[in-house]
Amino acid sequence: MMDDKSLAARVAEGNRHAFEVLIRKHERLVAHMVGRIINNSEDLEEICQDVFLKVHEKISEFNFQSKLSTWIATIAYRNAINHARKKKMDIHEITDDESFVNHFISHDNPQETLEDRDMEAAVMKLIEKLPAQYRVVLTLYHLEDMNYAEIGEATGMPEGTVKNYLFRARQLLKEKVETYLAKEV
Repeated sequence: MMDDKSLAARVAEGNRHAFEVLIRKHERLVAHMVGRIINNSEDLEEICQDVFLKVHEKISEFNFQSKLSTWIATIAYRNAINHARKKKMDIHEITDDESFVNHFISHDNPQETLEDRDMEAAVMKLIEKLPAQYRVVLTLYHLEDMNYAEIGEATGMPEGTVKNYLFRARQLLKEKVETYLAKEV
């Protein structure tokens, strides 16, 4: 697989295959980023397409002062936020992303594994109740393996805010899970 600089250069030259490679390489990132903000599947698909059109249009201006994935995540985040604001939408969480939930559920105990299916749905409902900025930071950190600086660049938040939001999001989610588990017992 070619490196990001070669890939970006080929896309900028109009190489269709390179653009397809870029899309395949970053479609999960874009879908996660947009999906943390937009819950309508039609809007989600449209925004993801718009993100890649914008990437294609602007890639010749990209100067590699950050990672290509961070730049693409920034475009995705801004497009999703702008779309939500234009439509005056409530910003929600998509609730069928099991891989996201798995970052917050322990699989050490076989009994816990049996209960995971029910717990996944419950945790997604709890994540849904977190403020949008917390959901975005959790997603980028835990699913996309971005560091604080990259998340800050993608979202426009200062690095300290990213750390704070990630800490608060984890605390809130932990409290919500504990409350949920206490009710279940």
